[in-house]
Amino acid sequence: MEQGEIWGAKTCGQEWFWISLLLFLGMITTTVKGSIHEYRNEAFTPKTNAFFFHGGSEGLYASKAPPPPDSSATIQSGKSFIRFEGVTFRRTKESASRQEEMQQSTGVVEAIILDVKDRKRIGGAFLKTNAICCNSTLAKTGSCKLGEVILQKNPDDPDWPRVIKTYFAGKSEEAKMEAEEVEIKSNGMYYLYFMFCNPELKGTLINGRTVWKNPNGYLPGKMTPLMTVFGIMSLAYLVLGLAWFLRFVQFWKDIIQLHYHITAVIALGMCEMAVWYFEYANFNSTGLRPMGITLWAVTFTTVKKTLSRLLLLVVSMGFGVVRPTLGGITSKVLLLGLVYFIASEALELVEHLGNINDFSKKTKVFLVLPVVFLDSCFILWIFSSLSKTLEKLQMKRNMAKLELYRKFTNALAVSTLLSIAWIGFELYFNATDPLSELWQVAWIIPAFWTLLAYFLLVVICVLWAPSRNTTRYAYLEGEDFDEEGISLTTGDVANKLERNALVEDLEEDKRE
Repeated sequence: MEQGEIWGAKTCGQEWFWISLLLFLGMITTTVKGSIHEYRNEAFTPKTNAFFFHGGSEGLYASKAPPPPDSSATIQSGKSFIRFEGVTFRRTKESASRQEEMQQSTGVVEAIILDVKDRKRIGGAFLKTNAICCNSTLAKTGSCKLGEVILQKNPDDPDWPRVIKTYFAGKSEEAKMEAEEVEIKSNGMYYLYFMFCNPELKGTLINGRTVWKNPNGYLPGKMTPLMTVFGIMSLAYLVLGLAWFLRFVQFWKDIIQLHYHITAVIALGMCEMAVWYFEYANFNSTGLRPMGITLWAVTFTTVKKTLSRLLLLVVSMGFGVVRPTLGGITSKVLLLGLVYFIASEALELVEHLGNINDFSKKTKVFLVLPVVFLDSCFILWIFSSLSKTLEKLQMKRNMAKLELYRKFTNALAVSTLLSIAWIGFELYFNATDPLSELWQVAWIIPAFWTLLAYFLLVVICVLWAPSRNTTRYAYLEGEDFDEEGISLTTGDVANKLERNALVEDLEEDKRE
């Protein structure tokens, strides 16, 4: 067996298998929520002299002008808002028992909505203090109110940051927040925090939910352009599939096995883009992501990514062109594909299931590492195999196949350089925008990878398109000679060369 193939199989195929399997099994039980953020007995986290709970964050566009009275559109059409539904706070019995029965207010929880650009207006930074809650010293200066979060109002919009207060009364263990809908009047990345300053409320839990809506639906602002991308790519795959099908039918007598693999990837691409489009459309209209649709979309993506990488790998190895089978490395190639499927499926599930918080990235880092490692394995194994295939074709002086593989190598090299450059840009983008202030252009990052995968598939379809000369590029027994110098029908000489080449290939397969 070739040394590069041994390295690819051993290094990439075993180290991540069991950990990826455990991650996958752990992630498939996640509940799908979406732009409806649910809180189920969530605890508050202490920070300096305050306690806070992060209620969500999304990119939201400003509300559009209301529809005319005679329009068939609903009153919510074009409106962007954050709505509180059934939000309640429950403190401990010990905390409630220490209060006076007749006291009107025995604790307050503040819901604070702010645009990311106003983040420095929460806390005492503008007062040159690290405190988040107002203490007696600051209260004496009149800068804030004792026992409440320090806030500096935006002079351009005095209503923001928006604060909604909910009070505990007497010895009551529960305080219910009034249903309220906060309209969004300017584009921004909005954060919602629930906070309290009274240490006696330590142990308080929050229940309920908030609904976040953009003018055109419930899709978070960062995801909204992707629905259009998926719609366009669905049509692009449909056009590619139709062109491929016509060629397939026209030259069905000259079809080789590799054509069936390409057909499967095109079909998966069409299904993937179509399912994602309908998943986003459903999400946009309901605010929820049904487990079934999302799981199908994620699985289609993962299967297509895995088969696309395997297709590139087996083409690079010369399958169907230089060698009739993969021989002894078939199981290792399949193992690498299986491990990649599991690791990629786990990552996709984490990205698409659960609450949509546009700024949250830390939870994905651990799952990204196995996928990056396996992608590196694929790249190294592909180029190692390509190098050996080109060397073999040069030795055999098979100029037609050599030219084919040179074109394929050039396209793959360009794609790899673009990928490296884009990864560098993505790292720079994320490093310089940790709070997703550039959320309106963030969609171009996933859109690029979708377009690049489509480009590579188109290249393969063009190079290996069905035609009358397809068999010229297929593996033929006994082609270990210059095809331009000797005819395959030259009697005894051709038969002898054919037998010798067949023996060589059989011995090579045995060694593998």
